Amino acid sequence: MSRLEEPPQEDWLCGVDGKGRIAMGNLGLTTTGNLVAHFPRRHEDRTRFDRFPAHPTETALCLHALVIDTGHRFMQGKKRFFEATVEDPSGLSMAGRLVLRWFNMPYIGKIIAVGQELILYGKVRQSGQRLVMDHPDFEIVDEGGEGSGIHMERIVPVYPLTSGLQQRHLRGVIHAALSELQDADFPDLIPPHPSRTLGHPIHRAWAVREAHFPTSWESLKVARRFLALEEFTALQIHLLLRRAEYERLGRGSSHCGPGVLLEDFYAKLPHTATGAQQRAVAEIREDLASTRPMNRLLQGDVGSGKTLVATAAMLLAVEAGYQTALMAPTQILAEQHFQNLKELLSPLGVRVGLRTSGRREDSFDPLFAGADQAQILVGTHALLHGAETFEKLGLVVIDEQHRFGVNERSRLIALGETPDVLVMTATPIPRTLALSVYGDLDVSILDEMPRGRKSIITGIREVSKTAAAAAFIRTQLEAGRQAYIVYPLIEESEKIKSQAAKTEFSEWEKRLSGHTCGLLHGRLAAEEKERVMRDFRDGKIRALIATTVIEVGVDVPNANVILIMNAERFGLAQLHQLRGRVGRGEHKSYCILMCGEDSAGTRERLHILEQSSDGFRIAEADLEQRGPGELLGTSQAGLPDLNFPEFLAEPKVVARARTLALEIVRQDPDLEQAAHRELGLRFSRRAATVPGQLS
Repeated sequence: MSRLEEPPQEDWLCGVDGKGRIAMGNLGLTTTGNLVAHFPRRHEDRTRFDRFPAHPTETALCLHALVIDTGHRFMQGKKRFFEATVEDPSGLSMAGRLVLRWFNMPYIGKIIAVGQELILYGKVRQSGQRLVMDHPDFEIVDEGGEGSGIHMERIVPVYPLTSGLQQRHLRGVIHAALSELQDADFPDLIPPHPSRTLGHPIHRAWAVREAHFPTSWESLKVARRFLALEEFTALQIHLLLRRAEYERLGRGSSHCGPGVLLEDFYAKLPHTATGAQQRAVAEIREDLASTRPMNRLLQGDVGSGKTLVATAAMLLAVEAGYQTALMAPTQILAEQHFQNLKELLSPLGVRVGLRTSGRREDSFDPLFAGADQAQILVGTHALLHGAETFEKLGLVVIDEQHRFGVNERSRLIALGETPDVLVMTATPIPRTLALSVYGDLDVSILDEMPRGRKSIITGIREVSKTAAAAAFIRTQLEAGRQAYIVYPLIEESEKIKSQAAKTEFSEWEKRLSGHTCGLLHGRLAAEEKERVMRDFRDGKIRALIATTVIEVGVDVPNANVILIMNAERFGLAQLHQLRGRVGRGEHKSYCILMCGEDSAGTRERLHILEQSSDGFRIAEADLEQRGPGELLGTSQAGLPDLNFPEFLAEPKVVARARTLALEIVRQDPDLEQAAHRELGLRFSRRAATVPGQLS
């Protein structure tokens, strides 16, 4: 057993109580290897601190502060909260005092006391006459305490925590581990290679130590880039091996009919398929005709026509005598797919069914159809858990792939015998990110919009202009149109400064009196969601006040206005997705982005949405501004959490990782050579706990 596989030594855990040790276990920090692989979420420059603030700040500050008053307070009509007043302990600042507040966290009052010195990290905002920092990260300064040299007067790591574990204690444990371990205890993850160092001759031990406790900001960046290259290379190897494993499941069958149904379908369309759609169908058709299992990603911007391509693929499989399954992430989207497919395909004699947790429906009567199974079955996760069986599943289509994990995809595929797989996403993903996350898939891209798709006029306004925005929406409703009004929250939160759909619904009923308003959010019962969306589609509801539950797939051509409140709380890619709910009919369409008062920086960030409707350009900007986690929306189950995701925005790093991975897999597909021993061990350890996942 290597030292990295051993549990942390007892003398490293001095000061960590029983709760802290349990918390470390909850974080997976049960071995020395896990401990040193628990990288900081940020670093603070404690060689000097930010100036004590005299005004609100757009960015977070790191402050050294003295507590001069504490107490529990009550906000009118709300629960009590804990408040601490602090000032600059040096006495040199001309700024006044700062108020710290924690809501629904009464235990903070047992931790913070008058006379303590704190390290604070957070944004400062104005609240009446006071400057306030709500829910700041904080750490109590213990001058002269054991190990104080690692907590002050240096670049200090700040780690992800969980309840019961203190930042100073975990920092001390990790520092002790790194001090005790030798360079030989950090074996190379990938073998030495000219591309590996990115211009820096680095040993892995140095990179790991610098990534935790850097000697300079420059060395921190170099270390993190080196470790990112290793991490991305391992991820690419994982994806390449997963693809090879899927193809080794056995030779599949050809799932492609002659195309008569497809030609009938094309003939009944009100418009001609775009060149991009025809190209994607041709690529998929070639895959379906092959006995090699298809594993393809269909990527396209909002409104680019992915559903038409998927329908063509399903018709080819149906004509070959196979069933197809279409899985959507929400009941609303699944029902919409079912309605559209039923209208389009029932005249062609294709049997379509719907299976969700709250609804089971078919487009045919088994008594007269002569068959009791749908040829195309649409559903949500219910397809995985219901009693539905597939006699001959030949094609699996997964809509909004980023909403599902790899394990869910695998479970649906397992319902058939090596079916072909088509996954779709309406979130345009920059090439570097797509290569890293979907590296096991072939990719078809829809880079052309159907004719007649209207451009959307986009404008940024302050929340204080809500009355004027409401007046504009009223004029559109009176002209016969419909509108979406989107909020980031269902209900107001003391922790998050943002308006909420449920709270503001009655206000919109007043602003738009005379026009029926509806409320839609994720906590409604399935039947209620279905009723609200049906009434909106039928025009009975004129204005839909909603959360982002309407983000994907909802298609109401008569809706030509979307107003998004607190737009500063959304990423650019998500705002572009929401904007795509309008512009689907013949009417001029509008997107109004309402921002908070302190949003000068936000307006600059959102300006690209006023300038461009190109989802790929917007996604590139989002990747630069907010990082890949925000762009993807959810973590990809079956893939590891990345420690250094910011480097996914650097094409050079991703390209080198891909090159290294291809070379390693080509030379040693089973990772049995000595140079790849550590990689092989990591994959085998991960597979022993969660099959198919990477350490």
